[in-house]
Amino acid sequence: QVQLVESGGGLVQAGGSLRLSCAASGRTFSAYAMGWFRQAPGKEREFVASIRWSGGSTYYADSVKGRFTISRDNAKNTVYLQMNSLKPEDTAVYYCSMNYDYWGQGTQVTVSS
Repeated sequence: QVQLVESGGGLVQAGGSLRLSCAASGRTFSAYAMGWFRQAPGKEREFVASIRWSGGSTYYADSVKGRFTISRDNAKNTVYLQMNSLKPEDTAVYYCSMNYDYWGQGTQVTVSS
């Protein structure tokens, strides 16, 4: 019904940047918001950022505020997460979510010191 595919993860040094993409397909008409979450080994999944499809309002976790930027391209049904000034503690599998109901398979982000 809904498919989310993340891409853009990889290995980067501390202070570097990455841009994650999440392409949505299927019943995307029902989407009211898209979000990024992350989960490090042995830890719970945590909220990173979200954006509303219609108004474009954004929300960020305090830990990434000022460093990460979430954006959307409605025509492409795609959301992005621009990650700057990456820190080792940002290392995790990053997941894209639609309405907090549907999830992608995740993309690994590893930040070396």
